[in-house]
Amino acid sequence: MNRIVYIFIFIAAGTGLWLLIKPSYPEHKRIFNNYYEKDTVNRKEKNMEQKIIKTDEEWKRELTPEEYSILREKGTERPFTGKYWDHFEYGTYICAACGTELFESDTKFESGCGWPSYFQAIDSSRIIYKEDKSYGMIRTEVMCARCGGHLGHVFDDGPPPTGLRYCINSGSLKFISKVK
Repeated sequence: MNRIVYIFIFIAAGTGLWLLIKPSYPEHKRIFNNYYEKDTVNRKEKNMEQKIIKTDEEWKRELTPEEYSILREKGTERPFTGKYWDHFEYGTYICAACGTELFESDTKFESGCGWPSYFQAIDSSRIIYKEDKSYGMIRTEVMCARCGGHLGHVFDDGPPPTGLRYCINSGSLKFISKVK
């Protein structure tokens, strides 16, 4: 009986000691490391320079009510209602708030979720990944690195080559058509 008690104490003490001295990682690496590893475009893991900071009143003057709700208040549009969920023209999708180029049309795919879906961002430094525990779920929110605008979420159920599905609100984007 004494051996069992000593073994239990030894395991508990070892676990406690490990918790005290375990290596610590930056928050974004600990939570979102898998998204950076799958990002085949840019592995620098830094956010964009020249951040845009404005007051709520400035954003309200510059954005439509829908854009403001999505980009600044983390709102969402109903599925299958946004202007880009079934849009497959050749070009670039930019942040509706600051104009940062975020996604190319050749990375867009039909996921059936009702929102525009992309398997890869143009550059990982243009996206901020943040844990989102709202609505009783644990998801990964994606935001524009330049202005901090809410874009949508990223999931691990996308197609090759990344296996990612950036599920983005149409109201957070604008489209710039390009000639092939």
